[in-house]
Amino acid sequence: MQVTILDLQKIGGFCSYFVIASVNSLRQGNALCDSIQDDLAKDGIKSLFQCPANDESGWLVLDFVSVIVHIFYKPVREFYSLEKLWADAKKIRIPAKLSKSLK
Repeated sequence: MQVTILDLQKIGGFCSYFVIASVNSLRQGNALCDSIQDDLAKDGIKSLFQCPANDESGWLVLDFVSVIVHIFYKPVREFYSLEKLWADAKKIRIPAKLSKSLK
């Protein structure tokens, strides 16, 4: 899984961060979306809307107001290329320990 975090605080007025993840299959995307929602709900953090069940679009979005999580099926991520669209945003470095667990 590839994950990029973009800091939008200085260039976007609608949120502070984008978390952009790519997955190898639509099923993996749906599972990741559900897992993120379930884990954050335990801490009382809920997305403004729920992931649709068995979504086949290849692009799932979770909106936590200041953080928006984009989960892409790899070919869809390459097509939309949010990192290029938001090229002025600073990339947040993911600590090595966490980065290894995402692979």
